[in-house]
Amino acid sequence: MLAKLKKKYIGDKAFYKRYIRLAVPMIIQSAITNFVSFLDNIMVGRLGTEEMSGVAIINQFVFVFNIATFGVISAAGIFGAQYYGKGDHKGHMYTFRFRMLSALLFGLAAVLLLLFSGDTLVSFYLTVSPTEADIDIVKTAASAREYLMIVLIGLIPFAITQAYASVVKETGQTFVPMVAGMASVIVNAILDWLLIFGIGPFPELGVSGAAIATVIARFIELGIVVIWSHTHTAQNKFLVGAYRGFTIPWPVFKQICIKGFPLMLNELFWAAGITMLNQTYSMRGVDVVAAMNITATISNLFNIVFIQLGICISIVVGQYLGAGKFEEAKDASTKMIFFTVACCIGTATLMLITGRFFPAIYNTQDSIKALASTFIYIQALVMPFCSFSHATYFTLRSGGKTLITFVFDSVFTWMIMVTLAEVLVRFTALDIVTIYFAVTFTELIKNILGYIMLKSGTWVNRIV
Repeated sequence: MLAKLKKKYIGDKAFYKRYIRLAVPMIIQSAITNFVSFLDNIMVGRLGTEEMSGVAIINQFVFVFNIATFGVISAAGIFGAQYYGKGDHKGHMYTFRFRMLSALLFGLAAVLLLLFSGDTLVSFYLTVSPTEADIDIVKTAASAREYLMIVLIGLIPFAITQAYASVVKETGQTFVPMVAGMASVIVNAILDWLLIFGIGPFPELGVSGAAIATVIARFIELGIVVIWSHTHTAQNKFLVGAYRGFTIPWPVFKQICIKGFPLMLNELFWAAGITMLNQTYSMRGVDVVAAMNITATISNLFNIVFIQLGICISIVVGQYLGAGKFEEAKDASTKMIFFTVACCIGTATLMLITGRFFPAIYNTQDSIKALASTFIYIQALVMPFCSFSHATYFTLRSGGKTLITFVFDSVFTWMIMVTLAEVLVRFTALDIVTIYFAVTFTELIKNILGYIMLKSGTWVNRIV
């Protein structure tokens, strides 16, 4: 019995060598990015609760943009991994063109939306409870606008970087995007320190300094990825002839749109759902916004393991499916999902032990620190379940089952999580911790649905 279970869930040395070689650079890049984001958040948090809350609100919108950009790019990504596995470099090139055009159009649309509607969107998060008389709403709104007007400049460079990096990663080359990310975040951290607090000859710019540092870092990351990609076309064959035109054969374009459109919508609606969820929580006061900001920053630092392992699942399984190796795809999926959950049990344990120390670093009220600590504990407890859902999502997506993933991800978020939060916040007297716990652990329902879909095997599909 044990031997049978081991064979099903545990891979050999060669399997883990391939998986880890792909995953480690991505995890390192994400770890550094999130750690610097953590430092950035702390430095802004040292300015005060209003500044921290204002930046946190804008980062909710940036979060939606980042995830939606990922969705737009991923629409072609499910085909890119399979084209590469098949050895069709021209098809791979067409997916790159699709990503570039989509990223540019979406980035421009996001800039215009936030430029003209940013103040209205920010106002939805500014609810003051009776216990928060010492929090200045006008100052919070001003900080949000100050940060937004500068950080908008970095949205399009970020989108272009993701278009390039996503295709490069599909070829198995995760090292260069890691280096670019590392360089970007190191520059971001140094400039944050210099510009927020006015160190040495640099002016003290506060929130504006944080935004300027972020924008400069975006351009540096873009430069490294693009220059390396174009000077190494032997490894990046998708770039050969990529800019001799921007046409995409109609059958390829149609196929990407049909399969990818639900994926684009999924990422957009999922990110919007999470933002709506946080807005619902914010109805219990601005202190909840501040506590959620601290929690999200810490959680992102620990969640990188299962997030990046999930992305690796989509690459490895997608390559097997593109090559027509269906049994290998199913076997790899099972083993990688098991490995992902096992890793996250360890990560969650570490988060439970250390989580209570992080809020103390912030320059904010003790009540906000206590609330953030409780939220962090809840996030640590749910992490293994989130890792299973995340790995399931990427497995289903690798086979082109984008309509199913749309229902599994964004429809679930809106119909279950957002609806439950709205009902509990608006129509009950439950405290915010109880509400947060109840909504967060709806992840168990998602686990059950994910397991059923995995067992059905409908995702085992070659789409190129």
